[in-house]
Amino acid sequence: MEIFTSWPSWAHAEGPLSAALPEPTVRDLRAAVTFAGRRHGVQQRPTGRPYLEHLLEALEVAVAGAGLVDRDVLVAIVLHDVLEDTSCTEAEIARRFGLEVAALVRWVTKPRGGAKVDYLASLVRAPQGAVLVKLSDRVSNVQELQRMPWRFQRRYYMETVAYVMPLAGAHPWYAKWFSEWRGHWRRVERWPA
Repeated sequence: MEIFTSWPSWAHAEGPLSAALPEPTVRDLRAAVTFAGRRHGVQQRPTGRPYLEHLLEALEVAVAGAGLVDRDVLVAIVLHDVLEDTSCTEAEIARRFGLEVAALVRWVTKPRGGAKVDYLASLVRAPQGAVLVKLSDRVSNVQELQRMPWRFQRRYYMETVAYVMPLAGAHPWYAKWFSEWRGHWRRVERWPA
């Protein structure tokens, strides 16, 4: 199972992105990383690492792993948590990065006060671009799940198997990655199918 932690900062990501993507896309990604960095500020991941690392991991998953090149999907991956975790508005995303990016980010944003399982279940109706954003996000979140408290691991594993893995079926790279991940957890952690 491949792990995507080689891009902890824009300085690490820029070279590989420049080799894989057109310059206008890299320029837009740079702007999105700067924007997300300002919006998320000093937020941290549950592991205590800077939140921006998660966004860059998800981007690394998409580009270095899945080989995605669609500008709107990649920018939405970087911005996927700004509506849920900051005071940013969808209108602000649309002004800065376009209507399509804003729509993708909206699709992957859990409604305030809504149940997480209802939100995850709703993703079966999402456009494929939004599904790719969610899949990249979840690969980043589960690739080192063992670093999290046991109860969180168990819940997140079950959510991933029940709601996220079915979304990967139409995307061969993600389907293969999640299958390898699940096999690892079943062997190492002896968790159910």
